[in-house]
Amino acid sequence: MTTASLPVASSRFPRPHATTNYQSGASLIMALLILVIVSILGVSAAQIASMAERGSRNDRDMQIAWQASEAALMDAEFDIHGPNSAASNRLSTFTGSSNLGAFAASCGSGERKGLCAVSTSGKPTWLAVDFTDANTVAQLGEFTGRSFAAGTAGPQPALKPRYIIEALCDTARQRDRSDPCTKLIYRITAMGFGPREDIQAVTQTVYRN
Repeated sequence: MTTASLPVASSRFPRPHATTNYQSGASLIMALLILVIVSILGVSAAQIASMAERGSRNDRDMQIAWQASEAALMDAEFDIHGPNSAASNRLSTFTGSSNLGAFAASCGSGERKGLCAVSTSGKPTWLAVDFTDANTVAQLGEFTGRSFAAGTAGPQPALKPRYIIEALCDTARQRDRSDPCTKLIYRITAMGFGPREDIQAVTQTVYRN
């Protein structure tokens, strides 16, 4: 008497639990990739925001320096035509052409601080002068008595703005270049500072008294 054997399941087909394990590993890798991408995007956004903030701060600092420089130009005009400080005797320096000698190559000192002779060779005086040297250039309010907030914490200029004044012959008043100089005009160069001393703005104008 023969007995029939039962059919055996083929091992060629994967078992259900093997498929489940494979899918779990793929999901973990995809989650890690997404996490890395999100992290990179977050770091990039933070860097862009930081650059924008630095750009805004630099623009603000330069605006402070420009405004301080403009204030120094205005103060220099007061220095030339008044009103001046009661302790200043500079008004007489800016009358006529006979006081041309008051403008020194070294930009003077004391009552003549910031009064510079025009350079006839090499660098122009306004390029050669050291505006950070308070012993050479005139600071805002020094001869006019006007006040200007600087040197304190916060978005204010680190130093007071300052200026120099160069005297030039007003050739428009001469019939001929060979005629003697009878009237002076003044080239004013001013420097303003931002919240840091290394942030500087330079402005210049020619003033006819």
